[in-house]
Order: sequence, then C-alpha cells, then structure tokens
Amino acid sequence: MDESTVTSRSQMLYERAKMVLPGGVNSPVRAFQPYPFFVEKAKGPRLYSVDGQSYIDYCMAYGALILGHAHEQVIEAIAEQLKNGTVYGAPTELEIRFAELIRSIYPSMEMLRLVNSGTEATMHAIRAARGFTGRKKIIKFEGCFHGSHDSVLVKAGSGAAWFGTPSSQGVPEETARNTIVLPYNDFSAIEETFRHEGSEIAAVIIEPVIANSGLILPAKGYLEHLRKLTNNYGAVLIFDEIVTGFRVALGGCQEYYGVKPDMTTLGKIMGGGLPIAAFGGRKEVMQNISPMGGVYQAGTFSGNPISVTAGYTAVKFLVENKNQIYPELESTCKKLAAALVDLSTDRGVEAQVNSLASMFQIFFTSKPILNYATAKHSNTQKFYRYFMELLRNGVFVPPSQFETCFLSTSHSPNDVENTIEAFDKALAAVADGR
Repeated sequence: MDESTVTSRSQMLYERAKMVLPGGVNSPVRAFQPYPFFVEKAKGPRLYSVDGQSYIDYCMAYGALILGHAHEQVIEAIAEQLKNGTVYGAPTELEIRFAELIRSIYPSMEMLRLVNSGTEATMHAIRAARGFTGRKKIIKFEGCFHGSHDSVLVKAGSGAAWFGTPSSQGVPEETARNTIVLPYNDFSAIEETFRHEGSEIAAVIIEPVIANSGLILPAKGYLEHLRKLTNNYGAVLIFDEIVTGFRVALGGCQEYYGVKPDMTTLGKIMGGGLPIAAFGGRKEVMQNISPMGGVYQAGTFSGNPISVTAGYTAVKFLVENKNQIYPELESTCKKLAAALVDLSTDRGVEAQVNSLASMFQIFFTSKPILNYATAKHSNTQKFYRYFMELLRNGVFVPPSQFETCFLSTSHSPNDVENTIEAFDKALAAVADGR
C-alpha cells in the first residue's frame, strides 16, 4: 500500500492497536494487509480517514447504513433522546411502537424480542425453535453466516452430509454434531437429509439471499421448497434477514420472494446505525420465551432507548419514502453491476457479477456463482488487486471477495460516475497483473 492510500498515521495506529486488540481490530473483517486505514469521521456516502483521505463507501458498515452515514433525522432523534437518558433497565412506550412498526412490515413476526446484535438474534431464535419443537438438530447452509455462537460456527464434515464439524476452535464437537451443514441451492441434499433425520430437526436457518460469501441468490423455487419440507416435517423455518431485512425490499426477502418463514431475525438497517437486532415469529413459538415460557433470554441493553430511537426513526423514514427509495437504489445498483460486467469484458477479465436490489459483488472466476463451493473458486489474489486499486482511487469496498457491496440513498449520480471510473482503473490493474 502506498502513501496515496494510507499514510503513516494509520500504520502507527495499527501498530498500537495490535498491542491491545487481537489482530489490531474488533472484528476480523476489518483487517487487511499491510494495514487498514483508520476512520476519523463519516458523512453521507463517504468515509474520512485519519490521514486526510476521502473514500466513497460501498461497505456501509457491512450493509447497516441504507440511509448513509450520519443521516440528519436519525442524528437529531438520537440527540433529543440523549437528554432523557441512555438506558433505564425498565420498559418504554417506544419499544412497543417500534415492535408494532416492525410487525406491520414483517407480518410473519407476530411477536418479537429486541436484542443487541445479529449473533444474539440468531442464537435465541435457534434456542426458541429447539424449545418449541423439543428437538436438538438444526440445518444450516454452506456460505451462510449467522453470527459467532457455537451452534452456527460449524462446517460440513467429510463424512455423511448430516455430520458437522466445528469451524472455530473452542466449539465442542458434541455441539457441532447437532448442526447439519448442507450446500445452498441443492434441492436433493435437503430432501435426503429430511428423509433420514426429519424427526430430529428442530429448525432450518438460512440467509434467503447469501450476503456473507459474496452475493449468492436462491435458485428458482428453492425457498418455496424449504417452506414445504419444513412444514411437512414440523421443523421451524428461520429466515436470517440480518443483512437482507429492509434492503432487498422494505419487508426483506420474505416480501420479495413471497415466502413466509416461521421465524425471522433482523438487524443492521433496523438500528439506524446503532447496535440493535430482533428475533420473532409465530405467536405459538414466541410465547415460549421468558417470562411467558421456559426458553430463557435476557439482556440489560436490549431495547435501550438510544438504539430504539435510532432504529425507529430510520425504519419510519424508509416506510414513508419506500416508493422512491427502493426503485432508485435498484436502478443505481443495476447501473453499477452493468458497468462491472461491461468493463471486465472490455479488459478481458474473467468475472461474474451478482446483484440484487441495492447489493452487488464481482467474483473473479469464469463460472456462475450458485453456492459457496463455486464462490470458493474465485481468484482472491485478483480481488485483492482490484480492492487495492479501488482504494487508491478513492473507493472503499469490503476488503474480501466473500463480502458484499452495499448502496445507500446518499450515493449521488456523481459518486456513481466516479465509482465507474475507479472500476475501470481497478479492472485494468487486474488485467495487467499489477
């Protein structure tokens, strides 16, 4: 990395950070070599580094910021609430209004519980499904990320499809054995698994659109197939819409594809830039959550008034402006995706471009990206070259082939044109092997 991208101040901070933070970061996705730039502030579509650099941001806090950085209405609402306190350890009326608003957008969430992170949401949703069904096993899919708790830090085993193995140290093998890992978009694999294990499966959890292995879309009829199988075998279908909620459509993938899950997890966008998430679903499932039932869940900061204020303000803004926001985001995303296709073709670079709504990603491979196995064949060295050249030209995308780029309402036509110019320079660098 040269000084036009990151200067010595970011390097100095990174060296300090490594002394007190594992790997110098508080989340591994933020690290890249030789060192990440450190942010001083952000506004609209831009990040500003401690080195005085400005970047058009397509990471958008990994999809959390559909309204861009420091949206004025959200900031004003937070500032007003701060005058009244930050956390109470007691309920507020706004929690009810926020839950009612979410339920009106996601009718499948007849009841819901606010929590603090996507990891919490998926962890408690799985526990609720197990408590409701009285079963232990769950099914997840290769390439789907559901947070960093033990039940989902599991990869496919080398033997039969229904034996998982830990994908992280510290996860007990006996925990992993209750998680079955299957290939995404494979109709026959899940049918066979249900034939063998159906009576023991509590839940199927899935990112209906995978946004944590790049961007991978469901095959036609696949989500409907999962809905039918889980119904037939009495398993709970959980849509993890932490990323896709309020982004693929206001009502997420379940609105876009017309498939109603039993449970849903939401996060990211619903926080308006602050930490909050939710899990919810059918009333008969959610009535088992404490204090109503025997499935325990609690959290001191759950439903805190600052995060709820930010989230309520952001979601209400999306509701009021949905007819403008979502078509414009989709149109802009199509323009960027088409530019990547055309420019990679012009430069003779083998690439696939997946896009949906306000999400897109380029994969450096000649094969269509249908699941995690095909995504893994992408050339990550080419992606790193592409990423670094974009950074040199003032565009920041997530620093991994296996992440997704996100648009916000704050990206202007001029930002898009500048980005397309940067795409061309980055793909030229890939073609030249620089």
